Amino acid sequence: MIRSISSKILTGCILVLCSCAKNIEKVPLELNTIEYIFDKDDSLGVNAEKYLSGIYGSLPKGFNRISADLLDAATDDAISSETGSSDVYKLATGGYTSSSFPASESVWANCYAGIRKANIFVNNIDVVPLNKMVAPGFPKKSAYKAEARFVRALLYFELLKRYGGIPLMGNRVGALGDDVELPRNSFEDCVNYIVNECNQIKDSLRTIAQTKATGEYHSVTRGACLALKSRVLLYAASPLFNGGNTAPGNDKTGYAAFDANRWKLAAAAAKELIDRQEYELFPGLFSDIFITVDGAEGKTNREIIFVKEESKGTGIEVNNAPVGYSPGTANGRTSPTQELVDAFPMKNGMAINAAGSGYNISDPYASRDPRLGMSIFYNGHQWLNTVLETFEGGRSHPGTLNIETRTGYYMRKFMGAFEATTNFSDVFHDFILFRYAEALLNFAEAQNEFSGPDAAVYKALTDIRARAGIDAGEDSGYGLKAGMTKEEMRQAIRNERRIELAFEEHRYWDIRRWKIAETAANTPLHGLSIVKGSSGRLTYSTVEVLTPVFKNRQYLYPIPYDEVVKNSNMIQNPGW
Repeated sequence: MIRSISSKILTGCILVLCSCAKNIEKVPLELNTIEYIFDKDDSLGVNAEKYLSGIYGSLPKGFNRISADLLDAATDDAISSETGSSDVYKLATGGYTSSSFPASESVWANCYAGIRKANIFVNNIDVVPLNKMVAPGFPKKSAYKAEARFVRALLYFELLKRYGGIPLMGNRVGALGDDVELPRNSFEDCVNYIVNECNQIKDSLRTIAQTKATGEYHSVTRGACLALKSRVLLYAASPLFNGGNTAPGNDKTGYAAFDANRWKLAAAAAKELIDRQEYELFPGLFSDIFITVDGAEGKTNREIIFVKEESKGTGIEVNNAPVGYSPGTANGRTSPTQELVDAFPMKNGMAINAAGSGYNISDPYASRDPRLGMSIFYNGHQWLNTVLETFEGGRSHPGTLNIETRTGYYMRKFMGAFEATTNFSDVFHDFILFRYAEALLNFAEAQNEFSGPDAAVYKALTDIRARAGIDAGEDSGYGLKAGMTKEEMRQAIRNERRIELAFEEHRYWDIRRWKIAETAANTPLHGLSIVKGSSGRLTYSTVEVLTPVFKNRQYLYPIPYDEVVKNSNMIQNPGW
């Protein structure tokens, strides 16, 4: 049940104060009255700004958030290096019910808590006499209200992609005694609400991306708003919801019928963002996208659209880098699958199984898409000033540790450039919620589904492949076959999303919205066993490492059991 509390006393609203706040309150801000936080005499809006920072704290978390694992370890791209019934294992094998769902992925209560905080802000910020600008032409009051509405819209989307239609609160903030047994809105209602919110607030949001130097690097911009709209409409147009409803006739789980125009709307939304020309693909190494913060240390990164800002640190390396170096250096939590490794093409852009690709099974990582080595550690990879050993009995695969690679691979993506150093040092690890490459891929997918593989679709993919370091080839096609059918281009786009956005929490949702999870998440996954002979010769063989389980009902999460029991109007999802 969506709970209510007094609108006067904000008990239970946990406020995350912004890192730049200079003063500590004598009374915690969440225990003060509305009038204190939204002070009609405070032209600087000090407390209101801190409250807005708390709303930003509701944003989705990223790296290793599933009880120390990545969400991608519940897909066909990776498994957890830890054995046993972890949260991510339960997600991968369907080992959950509505009353025993993995806590680290149960977002219902947290999202609604964030939505409620945003509603409080939206309903009360107008009394604060803010008279300054966040940027030239953008008054603080309207910008701040739009930022709160954006976070609210994003939280609704986080609920929507998991559960289907959910209760929409509007600007409502419940008081004690209110009827809170709200029914679920339809899937269509929720999509329309989020999209309408994005349309209404976009002109109030600053148009220039913020930098680290401004102190508001994390702030919502118009680009972030357009990126959210693009993603929402892409999901709405996708097979799971657009004609592939798992429960025909149930308006909570999708649309009643297919409508090709939904793809057109999704393409237009992505193109609106692209045409603004405010963002671009990062021109440097692919691996540097994730550790280069715009405006920090004199660097520029115009690919990042919106992040959940984090402090500098070594958390990604400690959690995921290969084991076997200095004692306690890293935990190696994430084991990428052979299926993901095989998805990366050759440097000429051709699939490894294509005739004439140049793939050599005895030297499987030679002349591959440069993104492979920047995303995945494999045997022979350079790391911490030495060569990685993932063969049986090797330094990073001794076979004696509680946690070590189970596939012969470790995740490399997001980490600092520590190939030639002897230890880790602090680098930026902000969790990127939206980046420009996704906008290009969103456009390519939607445009192809609506009108086929035209020149604009090809360009979106070739731009991404060119940045990745794939060779242009004599035809400047970057390995893409000319004259592809819609179906062939669909597979090319889906594979490009898989390798470009690997480990960024897209694959888990993509295989669901494409309605292919019953195959992709229901088929044995493999790793690579490498045996080093006495002569030093390496022998490679694939081995099965996990058989995931996926049933039709898992396309949507179950509504939490407590919500259904306490609310007679809360309809459970099919099969749960």
